[in-house]
Amino acid sequence: MDFLTDKDAEKYHKDGYLVLEGLLSPAECDELRLRMGEIVDRMDVPDHCRIQFSTNHDEQLKEQGNADYFITSGDKIRFFFEKGVFDDKGNFTVPKECSLNKIGHALHAYEPLFKSATHSPKIQGIAKKLGLKSPVILQSMYIFKQPGIGGEVTPHQDATFLHTEPLGRVMGVWIALEDATVDNGCLWFIPGSHNNGITRRMVRNTKDTYPLTDFVGREANHDDELFIPTPVKKGGVVLIHGEVVHKSEPNVSEKSRHVYTFHIMESQKTKWSPENWLQPTEELPFPALYTK
Repeated sequence: MDFLTDKDAEKYHKDGYLVLEGLLSPAECDELRLRMGEIVDRMDVPDHCRIQFSTNHDEQLKEQGNADYFITSGDKIRFFFEKGVFDDKGNFTVPKECSLNKIGHALHAYEPLFKSATHSPKIQGIAKKLGLKSPVILQSMYIFKQPGIGGEVTPHQDATFLHTEPLGRVMGVWIALEDATVDNGCLWFIPGSHNNGITRRMVRNTKDTYPLTDFVGREANHDDELFIPTPVKKGGVVLIHGEVVHKSEPNVSEKSRHVYTFHIMESQKTKWSPENWLQPTEELPFPALYTK
């Protein structure tokens, strides 16, 4: 029996997102979290890496665009922190395991457990059911959404950052390693908003030009009442169309909301924009999802 049914696929295409429970077992979730704990425990953070990750428009330009650390992270495993977790001298103000916003963007390539989860038979089956012929993996992230300080992610479309011609070739796969609730910052979507195109793009500037990235256009204003909360149980997955508008609120709870997420792209008859911040490299071309 297919993990993704015909009815599920129809709902995904209609709404631009889909929740599926039970992609991973609780034990598989715990295994990924344990491995991430080991990575964080061994984390050595150079001073120049102590930048803060933000999704506010202007702060993105300052914190990400000016930082070569971010723009060259597509084929590496790097660390991005929440606001206010360092003092003026660059020392942690919270336990380091509580300091991280996310780790990205190549866990799928270099960490065996995450690679296995990315290429799992269920994931490959989902992609095949959705008609993807030659999907490749663009990037992967582990998102912590720390209790109390896990920041909001403002309304956006993934195609703003991961642009293709034609549009509609990118899908996010968002796996809850803990229960994602309204209190700890689950995703919210505007159903059907993937049919309206995009209004903003993040693009690379020419080499050695600062900021390294810039935004073309502005994010449209979205009616808060249109957003639907999408809680998901530990082990569940949310499929995210590249153009659907989504957000998450701050984590106001005492519980974290750990997630492993990655993006795949149908590469057949698709042009990956050379202006995207993320580019394949000689060390890591975009790997095929389907394994022989």
